[in-house]
Amino acid sequence: MKTTEKIIIIDLEATCWNGPIPNGQVNEIIEIGICELDTISGAITKNKGILIKPEQSTVSPFCTELTTITQELLDKEGVSFEEAIEILENEYQTDQYTWASYGQYDLNMLKKQCSHRKIGYPMTNQHINVKVLFADLFGLKKATGMNGALHLLNIPLEGTHHRGVDDAKNIAKMLHWCLENE
Repeated sequence: MKTTEKIIIIDLEATCWNGPIPNGQVNEIIEIGICELDTISGAITKNKGILIKPEQSTVSPFCTELTTITQELLDKEGVSFEEAIEILENEYQTDQYTWASYGQYDLNMLKKQCSHRKIGYPMTNQHINVKVLFADLFGLKKATGMNGALHLLNIPLEGTHHRGVDDAKNIAKMLHWCLENE
């Protein structure tokens, strides 16, 4: 496993509601935010947001308010979940590198949706939970959210919070701090 040079950071956004999931709908990934972190230089490259058309749900007003992602945007610019997985595999070689996310949600959600759709899981088992790593290194008794962690590091939030493309880059900055302070 290649871990010293490059780590892939992923942040997912999924359909969500302010209350119970409506009958007949499910939580589905609607954006995969991704970038690569050069662990030596700290350079963040290949930052992209892959928009995905949901197949079993629609974007609620609450979800749009949280993420800025609309159903219309996904209908126009989104790809299928299968195509998104192909992009991960072909453009990022996700089966060859350690990957990271902020918390366990992204790993669990990606595994669940791949299993549900009967698609091979595209990531390695080498996963870094940046939320836990940061809390340990910073000496926190309880892990904090991504925005709170950025604040503790005096790193301004770049872009829009709860947009995968932007959150992946912000998580990469925190991971770089963690790697320098291990």
